[in-house]
Amino acid sequence: MEAEGGGGGPGPGPGALGRGGLEFLQHTAGSLLSSYGWYILLAAVAVYLLFQKVSQRLAAQWSGRPGAADAAMEPDMVVRRQEALAAARLRMQEELNAQAERYKERQRQLEEEKRRQKIAMWESMQEGKSYKGNLKLNQQEVESGASTSSAVPRSKPTKRPLREGGYNPLSGEGGGTCSWRPGRRGPSAGG
Repeated sequence: MEAEGGGGGPGPGPGALGRGGLEFLQHTAGSLLSSYGWYILLAAVAVYLLFQKVSQRLAAQWSGRPGAADAAMEPDMVVRRQEALAAARLRMQEELNAQAERYKERQRQLEEEKRRQKIAMWESMQEGKSYKGNLKLNQQEVESGASTSSAVPRSKPTKRPLREGGYNPLSGEGGGTCSWRPGRRGPSAGG
């Protein structure tokens, strides 16, 4: 009768089959985790976060239902915010336009001044005068016109030369006892 019960007879019994299945399950789970462990972990975190987000939205919907007066106030607030935003944008655009206009005016003035200087240079060149000296005079006029201070401009001191006398080391004249002359060239130089 023991053979019929399948308890301890030869051949695979239910206990042996359970151990083999458990080993197979461990081997399969281990290889699956070693191959796709990080993906499974990231998927579990994503599912958890999704569940949290959905539960928060459902809770917000259920808690927001009784307050119908809050829903009526909300469109008014949205309209006010949009109007304030539009007004701020309009103000900023007006400021930007004003700045652009000032910049254009300044550029026109600078171009006009350059044009006047070119005309003055051309006229002085036609008369045979030095245009650089005329340019310096024009720049001084611009600077004096730009400065609004009431201080009297000081005259610049006259520049004196760095060395007195006609000393020039390259000319070989005048300088002192030290004068070097190159040696003679050729076979009779004695060298």
